[in-house]
Amino acid sequence: MFKYKIRTVLIILFSLFINRLSYSQEQDSVQKLKEVVVKAYLTSQPILAIPSSVSVIDGRQLSRQSGTSLLPAVNAIPGLRMEERSPGSYRLSIRGSLLRSPFGIRNVKVYNDAFPLTDAGGNTYLNLIDPESVNSIEILKGPDGSLFGANSGGVVLINPDSKQTDSSATSLSLKSGSYNLFQESISTRQKISKHFFQLNQAYQNSNGYRQNSELKRNYGQIRYSFNYKPESQIRVLALYSDLNYQTPGGLTKTQYDQQPVLARPATQALPSALEQQAGVYNKTIYTGVLHQTKIINRLSHTFAVFGSHTDFKNPFITNYEVRDEYTSGVRTFFELTGKAKSNFDWKINSGLEWQQTQAKIQNYDNNKGQKGSLQSSDDVLTRQYFYFGRFSANILNRINLEIAASVNYYRFKFKIPANLSATDNRVFKPQIMPRLAFSYKVSENVAWRNSVSRGYSPPSLAEIRASNQEINTGLQPESGWNYETGFRLRNNNDRFWLDASVFYYKLQDAIVRRVNNDDTEFFVNAGGTDQIGFESLISGWLIAPVKHGLVRGLQVRNSLTLNHFKFKNYLSAADNFSGNRLTGVPDQVIVSSLEISMPSSVTLFIQHNYTSKIPLNDANSTYSSSYNLMQFKTTWRTRLNSKTNFELFAGADNLLNQKYSLGNDLNAFGGRYFNAAPLRNYFGGIKMTL
Repeated sequence: MFKYKIRTVLIILFSLFINRLSYSQEQDSVQKLKEVVVKAYLTSQPILAIPSSVSVIDGRQLSRQSGTSLLPAVNAIPGLRMEERSPGSYRLSIRGSLLRSPFGIRNVKVYNDAFPLTDAGGNTYLNLIDPESVNSIEILKGPDGSLFGANSGGVVLINPDSKQTDSSATSLSLKSGSYNLFQESISTRQKISKHFFQLNQAYQNSNGYRQNSELKRNYGQIRYSFNYKPESQIRVLALYSDLNYQTPGGLTKTQYDQQPVLARPATQALPSALEQQAGVYNKTIYTGVLHQTKIINRLSHTFAVFGSHTDFKNPFITNYEVRDEYTSGVRTFFELTGKAKSNFDWKINSGLEWQQTQAKIQNYDNNKGQKGSLQSSDDVLTRQYFYFGRFSANILNRINLEIAASVNYYRFKFKIPANLSATDNRVFKPQIMPRLAFSYKVSENVAWRNSVSRGYSPPSLAEIRASNQEINTGLQPESGWNYETGFRLRNNNDRFWLDASVFYYKLQDAIVRRVNNDDTEFFVNAGGTDQIGFESLISGWLIAPVKHGLVRGLQVRNSLTLNHFKFKNYLSAADNFSGNRLTGVPDQVIVSSLEISMPSSVTLFIQHNYTSKIPLNDANSTYSSSYNLMQFKTTWRTRLNSKTNFELFAGADNLLNQKYSLGNDLNAFGGRYFNAAPLRNYFGGIKMTL
C-alpha cells in the first residue's frame, strides 16, 4: 500500500514541478537565483554540464539541521546512507552496503580541503570532524579514480572554507537538548591584507539514548591562506580532535523489543558492554600545507604535504585494543589549459598522490575497562600511491568530455615482535582505474550525461587484521565496472532543478563481514554483486524569495533512491546466497523537505525520511523494519545593532516517535543486529555573529 502512495506523491510532485517550471519561465521579472557550482575537479564548474553524478550539500542545507551531526543532511542526498549506531559512531556508504564497515568508512575516499582524510590503510575517521566546522560537502557517486585513486564507492570532498574570505567576523553558537546534549562552537575569521585566518573551536557532549552511549568531543581547527601573488597561494589546514564515545553494542530482537535503551547485556560466555566499559577514545592531530602557483600563462602547479598522528583506544567486550598510527603523504599535480579553437576549450591534469601509515596495534585482555594481559601485537606499515591523468574538454559549448585514469599501488608489511625476523608482505598488483564520461547540453537548461568507470578497493588494514587478531593475507580487493546515464534539468532562473540517473554496477570479490561465536570479526570475499539503481533529486522554489507577504519563500525538495542490489555467485560453505538482496541496503529511500520563509526573518523547516526494510544478514532471514522519520526546525534571525546578528532556533527529531534501529550490526552472531535509535527528542540554541 505504501508503494502506491509513494508513486502518487511522486507523480503529483513531478506534475507540480513541471507546471511551475513552465509558469516560471514566463516570469522574466523573477530574480535569478545563484547557480550551483562544483569544485570537485580542481576548478569551479557549473553543475549542469558536469558528466558525473555529483551532489552538493551547501551551507544552507547544513544550517537547516541541528548542527550536531552530519547524518540528516547526508541522508537527504539520493544514493547515500549514513548511520550512527550511537552518538559519534558514524558509518557511511555511497551506492552500496555497509558490510565492510562495522564502524568507520572503508571503500569511500574522503578529503578535507585538498588533503586526504582517508589514511593509507583505507580507514577514515569522519567522526573526528565537528559538523559546525563544515561549510559544504561535495559527493562524487560511483567509483572515480580519475583524480582520487582507489575507491569502489565514491569520493567525499569536505570544504572547511568560509564563504566570505574578504571580511572579518566572529560567531558563537550554543545548543542544548534531550539526553543532556550540549554543544558550544566559536568561529572567527580575519582578513589582513593578503592573509586570511580562520579558527574553529567546538565542544560537544551527549549522554545518548541508550546505556553506555555517552559522547564527548573537543575540536579545534585552523585554516590560513596567503595569496602572495594574484594566482599564487600558500594554504595551511591544521586540526586537533579529542573524541570519546561509548559503544552500547547490538541487541537481539527480543531485547530490542522489550528494553531498547539497554546496552548489550552479559551472556554465559561474555560480559556486558557496560561492565567492560566498551567505547572508543581517539586523539588525532592532522596538518596539511599546500602551495599553488601559475608557472606560465596556461600551466599551474599544486604541491601539498600532509601528516597525522592518531592515539586510538577501544575497550571492547572481548579485548582492549590500542593503536598508535602515524600517516604522512604528498599530493602534487600540474594543470595545463588551452584553446584549440574559439569553441574548443581543454584541460589536462597529471600528478600523483603518495602516503603511508605506520600502525602499532596491540590487543590486551579487557578487565572491566582496564588493560590486562597482552593477547597480540603487530607493527604494520601500509603504503599506497597512485599516478593520475585526466583530459577534459568543452566542445562547441555543448559537449563536455572526460578521459581519465589512475594507476594504483598498494602494499602491507607486517612485523611480528614475537619473531622479529618474520615479516609478512602483501603487495597487490598495480591496478588501472579508467574513466570515460561525457555530457551533452540538449539546450541551455537540459544536459544528458553518460559515464563508464572502474572501481577498485583493496582490503583495508582493519579487514586484513580484523578483531580476530589474525592476519588474512588471502583477502582480495573488490573491483568492478559502473555504467551510468542521467540528465539534469533546470529553468531559466534556477528556481527549479531536476537531477536523475540510472546506473548498473557489477562488482567482483565484494568484501563482506563475518562474526565468530566469540564476537570477534573477520572478512571474506563474496562472489560478487549486481547493483542496479535509480536516483533523482527534485528541488524547486514554489514561491521565490520576496520581501513582502505572509510567505516570503517556499522551497520543496524530494530525493528518491531505488536499489535493486543482489549477490551473485556467492557460496559460503554449504550456503548459497546467490540472488539474495545485498545486506544492509534498503530498496527504497524517499526524503522530502519543505522550507518556508515568513515575516520577521522566521524560517520553518520540515523533513521526512522514509526508509524501507533492510536485510540484516546474507541469508536474508532477518530484516529491520521500515521507518518514517520527521524532523522540524524553526529559526528567528534579527540584527541587534549594525554589527551584530542574532539567531534563535529550536527543533525536534523523530517527531513521529518511531522505534527504529539505525546502524544495524550486519551478520552479527547470535542475532545481535539491532542498535536502537533515539525516540522523539528536542534541541534549541542561539547564535551570535559579530
